[in-house]
Amino acid sequence: MRVVKMYFDDASKVFTTRNFVSFTPMALLLQLDVKGSYHFLEKLRSMYQEVPLKNSSYIPDFLGDGFERMTLELPADYEGKVSATLIRKSAQKASQKAVLYVHGFNDYFFQKEMAEKFNEEGYNFYALDLRKYGRSYLGHQKFNNVRSIIEYDEELDLALQLIKSENNHQVILMGHSNGGLITTNYAVNHLNSKLFHGLISNSPFYEFNLSYITRTIGVPILSFWGQYFPNLRIPGVPSGSYGDSLHVQRHGEWDYSLAWKPHEVPKLNLGFIRAIHKAQKNIRQKAIIGVPTLILHSNQSINEKHWSENFERGDAVLNVTHIKKYAHKLSGAVTICEIENGIHDLILSKKPVREEVYRILFDWINTNFNKTH
Repeated sequence: MRVVKMYFDDASKVFTTRNFVSFTPMALLLQLDVKGSYHFLEKLRSMYQEVPLKNSSYIPDFLGDGFERMTLELPADYEGKVSATLIRKSAQKASQKAVLYVHGFNDYFFQKEMAEKFNEEGYNFYALDLRKYGRSYLGHQKFNNVRSIIEYDEELDLALQLIKSENNHQVILMGHSNGGLITTNYAVNHLNSKLFHGLISNSPFYEFNLSYITRTIGVPILSFWGQYFPNLRIPGVPSGSYGDSLHVQRHGEWDYSLAWKPHEVPKLNLGFIRAIHKAQKNIRQKAIIGVPTLILHSNQSINEKHWSENFERGDAVLNVTHIKKYAHKLSGAVTICEIENGIHDLILSKKPVREEVYRILFDWINTNFNKTH
Protein backbone atom coordinates (compact mmCIF):
# COMPACT_ATOMS: atom_id res chain seq x y z
CA MET A 1 0.00 0.00 0.00
CA ARG A 2 1.33 3.44 -0.93
CA VAL A 3 0.37 6.31 1.32
CA VAL A 4 -0.35 9.98 0.93
CA LYS A 5 2.49 12.23 2.03
CA MET A 6 1.74 15.84 2.93
CA TYR A 7 4.25 18.65 2.62
CA PHE A 8 4.33 22.41 3.14
CA ASP A 9 5.46 24.26 0.02
CA ASP A 10 6.10 27.58 1.76
CA ALA A 11 5.48 29.62 4.86
CA SER A 12 1.85 30.44 4.15
CA LYS A 13 0.50 27.53 2.12
CA VAL A 14 -1.64 25.17 4.15
CA PHE A 15 -0.32 22.02 2.55
CA THR A 16 0.40 20.38 -0.78
CA THR A 17 0.84 16.79 -1.83
CA ARG A 18 3.45 14.87 -3.74
CA ASN A 19 3.15 11.37 -5.11
CA PHE A 20 -0.58 11.14 -4.46
CA VAL A 21 -1.50 7.54 -5.31
CA SER A 22 -4.14 6.28 -2.92
CA PHE A 23 -6.05 7.73 -0.03
CA THR A 24 -7.40 5.26 2.52
CA PRO A 25 -8.20 5.59 6.23
CA MET A 26 -5.19 3.38 7.04
CA ALA A 27 -2.91 5.50 4.88
CA LEU A 28 -4.21 8.60 6.61
CA LEU A 29 -3.65 7.24 10.09
CA LEU A 30 -0.11 6.18 9.21
CA GLN A 31 0.71 9.79 8.40
CA LEU A 32 -0.89 11.48 11.42
CA ASP A 33 1.28 12.88 14.21
CA VAL A 34 -0.53 13.05 17.55
CA LYS A 35 2.39 14.59 19.44
CA GLY A 36 2.65 17.73 17.34
CA SER A 37 5.44 20.19 16.86
CA TYR A 38 6.70 20.91 20.38
CA HIS A 39 9.90 22.51 19.15
CA PHE A 40 7.95 25.16 17.25
CA LEU A 41 5.73 25.93 20.23
CA GLU A 42 8.73 26.29 22.51
CA LYS A 43 10.26 28.84 20.13
CA LEU A 44 6.97 30.73 20.04
CA ARG A 45 6.60 30.70 23.84
CA SER A 46 10.06 32.22 24.18
CA MET A 47 8.80 35.38 22.46
CA TYR A 48 5.32 35.52 23.94
CA GLN A 49 4.58 38.27 26.49
CA GLU A 50 1.27 37.98 28.29
CA VAL A 51 -0.95 41.05 28.57
CA PRO A 52 -4.01 41.52 30.79
CA LEU A 53 -7.20 40.01 29.41
CA LYS A 54 -9.56 42.95 29.42
CA ASN A 55 -11.30 45.13 26.88
CA SER A 56 -10.77 48.36 28.82
CA SER A 57 -8.32 50.59 26.98
CA TYR A 58 -5.62 50.81 24.35
CA ILE A 59 -1.94 50.67 25.18
CA PRO A 60 1.00 51.61 22.91
CA ASP A 61 1.87 48.85 20.44
CA PHE A 62 5.45 47.78 19.75
CA LEU A 63 5.08 49.06 16.16
CA GLY A 64 5.36 52.58 17.57
CA ASP A 65 4.43 55.63 15.47
CA GLY A 66 1.00 55.99 17.03
CA PHE A 67 -0.06 52.34 16.80
CA GLU A 68 -2.08 51.13 19.79
CA ARG A 69 -3.54 47.79 20.78
CA MET A 70 -6.30 46.43 22.96
CA THR A 71 -6.61 42.87 24.22
CA LEU A 72 -10.08 41.42 23.61
CA GLU A 73 -11.21 38.87 26.14
CA LEU A 74 -13.19 36.05 24.50
CA PRO A 75 -15.04 33.00 25.84
CA ALA A 76 -12.82 30.02 26.65
CA ASP A 77 -12.71 27.19 24.12
CA TYR A 78 -11.52 23.55 24.03
CA GLU A 79 -7.94 24.68 24.77
CA GLY A 80 -8.83 27.06 27.59
CA LYS A 81 -8.45 30.83 27.83
CA VAL A 82 -8.80 32.75 24.53
CA SER A 83 -8.02 36.32 23.51
CA ALA A 84 -7.66 38.38 20.35
CA THR A 85 -5.95 41.72 19.79
CA LEU A 86 -7.30 44.85 18.12
CA ILE A 87 -4.61 47.16 16.75
CA ARG A 88 -5.43 50.77 15.88
CA LYS A 89 -3.81 53.72 14.11
CA SER A 90 -6.09 56.72 13.84
CA ALA A 91 -6.12 59.15 10.94
CA GLN A 92 -4.53 62.52 11.65
CA LYS A 93 -7.80 64.36 11.08
CA ALA A 94 -11.02 63.31 12.79
CA SER A 95 -12.77 60.71 10.64
CA GLN A 96 -15.88 58.56 10.73
CA LYS A 97 -14.44 56.09 8.21
CA ALA A 98 -12.51 52.94 9.10
CA VAL A 99 -11.05 49.73 7.74
CA LEU A 100 -10.66 46.48 9.70
CA TYR A 101 -7.88 44.23 8.38
CA VAL A 102 -7.59 40.47 9.03
CA HIS A 103 -4.29 38.70 8.38
CA GLY A 104 -3.76 35.29 6.79
CA PHE A 105 -2.58 31.87 7.96
CA ASN A 106 0.83 31.75 9.67
CA ASP A 107 0.70 35.54 9.95
CA TYR A 108 -0.02 38.58 12.11
CA PHE A 109 -0.41 42.31 11.53
CA PHE A 110 2.87 44.11 10.83
CA GLN A 111 2.13 46.06 7.61
CA LYS A 112 2.68 49.62 8.86
CA GLU A 113 2.81 51.06 5.35
CA MET A 114 -0.70 49.81 4.59
CA ALA A 115 -2.09 51.42 7.74
CA GLU A 116 -0.40 54.71 6.90
CA LYS A 117 -1.80 54.62 3.35
CA PHE A 118 -5.33 54.29 4.75
CA ASN A 119 -4.65 57.09 7.23
CA GLU A 120 -3.53 59.34 4.38
CA GLU A 121 -6.86 58.65 2.67
CA GLY A 122 -8.75 59.70 5.79
CA TYR A 123 -9.47 56.24 7.21
CA ASN A 124 -8.95 55.12 10.78
CA PHE A 125 -7.06 51.85 10.49
CA TYR A 126 -7.76 48.78 12.61
CA ALA A 127 -6.34 45.27 12.41
CA LEU A 128 -7.04 42.04 14.25
CA ASP A 129 -4.50 39.55 15.41
CA LEU A 130 -6.88 36.60 15.53
CA ARG A 131 -6.95 34.14 18.41
CA LYS A 132 -3.84 31.92 18.53
CA TYR A 133 -1.85 34.18 16.22
CA GLY A 134 0.78 36.85 16.86
CA ARG A 135 -0.03 39.19 19.74
CA SER A 136 -2.98 36.99 20.72
CA TYR A 137 -1.12 33.71 21.17
CA LEU A 138 -1.29 32.26 24.70
CA GLY A 139 1.25 29.76 25.99
CA HIS A 140 -1.17 26.83 26.40
CA GLN A 141 -2.51 27.08 22.83
CA LYS A 142 -1.77 25.27 19.58
CA PHE A 143 -0.75 27.94 17.10
CA ASN A 144 -3.58 28.81 14.61
CA ASN A 145 -5.85 26.06 15.97
CA VAL A 146 -9.58 26.40 15.29
CA ARG A 147 -12.23 23.81 14.49
CA SER A 148 -14.62 26.18 12.70
CA ILE A 149 -14.10 29.49 10.93
CA ILE A 150 -17.23 30.64 12.77
CA GLU A 151 -15.11 30.81 15.94
CA TYR A 152 -13.57 33.99 14.55
CA ASP A 153 -17.00 35.63 14.52
CA GLU A 154 -16.50 36.36 18.22
CA GLU A 155 -13.52 38.67 17.68
CA LEU A 156 -14.94 40.07 14.45
CA ASP A 157 -18.24 40.94 16.14
CA LEU A 158 -16.50 42.52 19.12
CA ALA A 159 -13.99 44.45 17.00
CA LEU A 160 -16.70 45.81 14.69
CA GLN A 161 -18.83 46.86 17.67
CA LEU A 162 -15.86 48.66 19.23
CA ILE A 163 -15.06 50.38 15.93
CA LYS A 164 -18.66 51.58 15.65
CA SER A 165 -18.59 52.79 19.26
CA GLU A 166 -15.56 54.93 18.34
CA ASN A 167 -17.78 56.95 15.98
CA ASN A 168 -16.93 55.15 12.74
CA HIS A 169 -19.98 54.94 10.48
CA GLN A 170 -18.40 53.65 7.26
CA VAL A 171 -16.43 50.45 7.85
CA ILE A 172 -14.70 48.28 5.26
CA LEU A 173 -13.62 44.72 6.05
CA MET A 174 -10.32 43.68 4.48
CA GLY A 175 -8.70 40.24 4.56
CA HIS A 176 -5.59 38.61 3.13
CA SER A 177 -5.40 34.92 2.08
CA ASN A 178 -7.03 32.95 4.91
CA GLY A 179 -8.21 36.31 6.25
CA GLY A 180 -9.88 36.81 2.87
CA LEU A 181 -11.70 33.52 3.33
CA ILE A 182 -12.64 34.44 6.90
CA THR A 183 -14.02 37.87 5.98
CA THR A 184 -15.83 36.58 2.89
CA ASN A 185 -17.41 33.83 4.99
CA TYR A 186 -18.39 36.44 7.57
CA ALA A 187 -19.93 38.63 4.86
CA VAL A 188 -22.06 35.88 3.31
CA ASN A 189 -23.28 34.90 6.80
CA HIS A 190 -24.12 38.51 7.78
CA LEU A 191 -25.94 39.89 4.76
CA ASN A 192 -27.93 42.43 6.78
CA SER A 193 -25.20 43.57 9.15
CA LYS A 194 -24.98 47.29 9.87
CA LEU A 195 -21.43 46.93 11.23
CA PHE A 196 -19.59 46.84 7.88
CA HIS A 197 -20.30 48.33 4.48
CA GLY A 198 -17.68 46.95 2.09
CA LEU A 199 -15.26 44.04 1.63
CA ILE A 200 -11.74 43.87 0.18
CA SER A 201 -10.06 40.49 -0.36
CA ASN A 202 -6.33 40.33 -1.08
CA SER A 203 -5.50 36.92 -2.65
CA PRO A 204 -8.30 35.12 -0.76
CA PHE A 205 -7.93 31.44 0.15
CA TYR A 206 -11.00 30.19 -1.73
CA GLU A 207 -9.45 26.82 -2.64
CA PHE A 208 -6.59 24.54 -1.62
CA ASN A 209 -3.70 24.76 -4.06
CA LEU A 210 -3.69 21.04 -4.79
CA SER A 211 -4.26 18.65 -7.66
CA TYR A 212 -7.84 18.01 -8.78
CA ILE A 213 -7.88 14.51 -7.26
CA THR A 214 -6.50 15.72 -3.94
CA ARG A 215 -8.97 18.63 -3.77
CA THR A 216 -11.99 16.49 -4.61
CA ILE A 217 -11.08 13.29 -2.74
CA GLY A 218 -8.20 13.88 -0.33
CA VAL A 219 -9.36 17.09 1.31
CA PRO A 220 -12.94 15.87 1.94
CA ILE A 221 -11.54 12.73 3.60
CA LEU A 222 -9.27 14.81 5.81
CA SER A 223 -12.21 17.07 6.61
CA PHE A 224 -14.37 14.07 7.53
CA TRP A 225 -11.72 12.67 9.88
CA GLY A 226 -11.23 16.14 11.34
CA GLN A 227 -14.73 15.97 12.79
CA TYR A 228 -13.77 12.99 14.96
CA PHE A 229 -10.02 13.50 15.44
CA PRO A 230 -9.57 17.30 15.40
CA ASN A 231 -6.22 17.22 17.21
CA LEU A 232 -4.49 14.75 14.90
CA ARG A 233 -1.86 16.48 12.80
CA ILE A 234 -0.55 16.35 9.27
CA PRO A 235 3.27 16.24 9.18
CA GLY A 236 5.01 18.39 6.66
CA VAL A 237 8.37 19.37 5.25
CA PRO A 238 8.58 23.19 5.24
CA SER A 239 10.00 25.36 2.51
CA GLY A 240 10.74 29.01 3.20
CA SER A 241 10.92 30.23 -0.39
CA TYR A 242 7.90 32.53 -0.12
CA GLY A 243 9.15 33.85 3.20
CA ASP A 244 12.59 34.36 1.67
CA SER A 245 11.04 36.68 -0.89
CA LEU A 246 9.57 38.81 1.93
CA HIS A 247 11.98 39.04 4.84
CA VAL A 248 14.65 41.71 5.00
CA GLN A 249 17.24 39.17 6.16
CA ARG A 250 16.76 37.18 2.96
CA HIS A 251 15.66 38.64 -0.40
CA GLY A 252 12.82 40.91 0.76
CA GLU A 253 12.34 44.34 2.31
CA TRP A 254 10.03 43.60 5.24
CA ASP A 255 11.03 43.18 8.88
CA TYR A 256 8.67 40.96 10.85
CA SER A 257 8.83 38.45 13.67
CA LEU A 258 9.94 35.01 12.55
CA ALA A 259 8.42 33.62 15.74
CA TRP A 260 4.97 34.92 14.79
CA LYS A 261 5.34 34.52 11.02
CA PRO A 262 7.83 31.65 10.80
CA HIS A 263 9.21 30.31 7.55
CA GLU A 264 9.02 26.88 9.18
CA VAL A 265 5.33 26.40 9.81
CA PRO A 266 3.71 24.26 12.53
CA LYS A 267 1.92 21.01 11.81
CA LEU A 268 -1.79 21.35 11.12
CA ASN A 269 -4.62 19.83 13.11
CA LEU A 270 -7.23 17.98 11.09
CA GLY A 271 -9.80 20.18 12.81
CA PHE A 272 -8.21 23.23 11.16
CA ILE A 273 -8.35 21.61 7.72
CA ARG A 274 -12.01 20.80 8.31
CA ALA A 275 -12.67 24.42 9.31
CA ILE A 276 -11.14 25.73 6.08
CA HIS A 277 -12.89 23.14 3.91
CA LYS A 278 -16.31 23.91 5.43
CA ALA A 279 -15.84 27.67 5.03
CA GLN A 280 -14.89 27.25 1.37
CA LYS A 281 -17.99 25.12 0.80
CA ASN A 282 -20.14 27.67 2.61
CA ILE A 283 -19.20 30.62 0.41
CA ARG A 284 -19.78 28.51 -2.72
CA GLN A 285 -23.23 27.47 -1.53
CA LYS A 286 -24.40 30.90 -0.36
CA ALA A 287 -22.39 32.90 -2.92
CA ILE A 288 -24.11 36.21 -2.19
CA ILE A 289 -22.38 39.24 -0.72
CA GLY A 290 -24.57 42.16 0.26
CA VAL A 291 -21.92 44.91 0.19
CA PRO A 292 -19.59 46.26 -2.54
CA THR A 293 -16.66 43.85 -2.81
CA LEU A 294 -13.19 44.13 -4.33
CA ILE A 295 -11.18 40.95 -4.94
CA LEU A 296 -7.51 41.36 -5.87
CA HIS A 297 -5.10 38.66 -7.05
CA SER A 298 -1.86 38.25 -8.97
CA ASN A 299 -1.79 37.55 -12.70
CA GLN A 300 0.24 34.37 -12.20
CA SER A 301 1.13 31.61 -9.77
CA ILE A 302 4.65 30.38 -9.02
CA ASN A 303 5.10 26.62 -8.61
CA GLU A 304 8.87 26.37 -8.26
CA LYS A 305 10.36 24.42 -5.35
CA HIS A 306 13.42 26.62 -4.71
CA TRP A 307 13.72 30.37 -4.44
CA SER A 308 14.31 32.42 -7.56
CA GLU A 309 13.43 35.96 -8.60
CA ASN A 310 10.16 34.58 -9.95
CA PHE A 311 8.94 34.46 -6.34
CA GLU A 312 8.97 38.27 -6.46
CA ARG A 313 6.61 38.35 -9.46
CA GLY A 314 3.78 35.94 -8.69
CA ASP A 315 1.65 34.15 -6.11
CA ALA A 316 3.76 31.33 -4.64
CA VAL A 317 1.01 30.21 -2.25
CA LEU A 318 -2.33 29.95 -4.06
CA ASN A 319 -3.45 29.10 -7.58
CA VAL A 320 -4.77 32.35 -9.07
CA THR A 321 -7.00 30.35 -11.42
CA HIS A 322 -8.86 29.06 -8.35
CA ILE A 323 -9.22 32.58 -6.94
CA LYS A 324 -10.68 33.86 -10.22
CA LYS A 325 -12.99 30.87 -10.57
CA TYR A 326 -14.64 31.26 -7.18
CA ALA A 327 -14.55 35.06 -7.17
CA HIS A 328 -16.62 35.05 -10.38
CA LYS A 329 -19.19 32.77 -8.72
CA LEU A 330 -19.95 35.34 -6.02
CA SER A 331 -23.11 37.37 -6.61
CA GLY A 332 -23.46 41.04 -5.80
CA ALA A 333 -21.49 44.19 -6.55
CA VAL A 334 -18.21 42.31 -6.95
CA THR A 335 -15.17 43.81 -8.71
CA ILE A 336 -12.26 41.49 -9.57
CA CYS A 337 -8.83 42.93 -10.39
CA GLU A 338 -5.70 41.13 -11.57
CA ILE A 339 -2.38 42.63 -10.47
CA GLU A 340 0.55 42.12 -12.82
CA ASN A 341 3.64 40.79 -11.03
CA GLY A 342 1.88 40.82 -7.67
CA ILE A 343 3.04 38.37 -5.01
CA HIS A 344 0.71 36.47 -2.69
CA ASP A 345 0.36 39.33 -0.22
CA LEU A 346 -0.12 42.00 -2.83
CA ILE A 347 0.65 44.92 -0.56
CA LEU A 348 4.09 43.41 0.14
CA SER A 349 4.97 43.30 -3.57
CA LYS A 350 7.79 45.38 -5.03
CA LYS A 351 7.09 49.11 -4.69
CA PRO A 352 5.87 49.83 -8.26
CA VAL A 353 3.45 46.90 -7.99
CA ARG A 354 2.08 47.73 -4.58
CA GLU A 355 1.67 51.38 -5.55
CA GLU A 356 -0.59 50.14 -8.36
CA VAL A 357 -2.46 47.98 -5.83
CA TYR A 358 -3.10 51.03 -3.65
CA ARG A 359 -4.19 53.10 -6.66
CA ILE A 360 -6.76 50.48 -7.67
CA LEU A 361 -7.88 49.94 -4.09
CA PHE A 362 -8.48 53.60 -3.27
CA ASP A 363 -10.04 54.33 -6.66
CA TRP A 364 -12.52 51.55 -5.93
CA ILE A 365 -13.18 52.87 -2.42
CA ASN A 366 -13.75 56.41 -3.67
CA THR A 367 -16.06 55.22 -6.44
CA ASN A 368 -18.19 53.12 -4.11
CA PHE A 369 -18.14 55.10 -0.86
CA ASN A 370 -16.83 58.62 -1.30
CA LYS A 371 -18.72 59.97 -4.29
CA THR A 372 -19.08 63.74 -4.46
CA HIS A 373 -22.19 65.30 -5.96
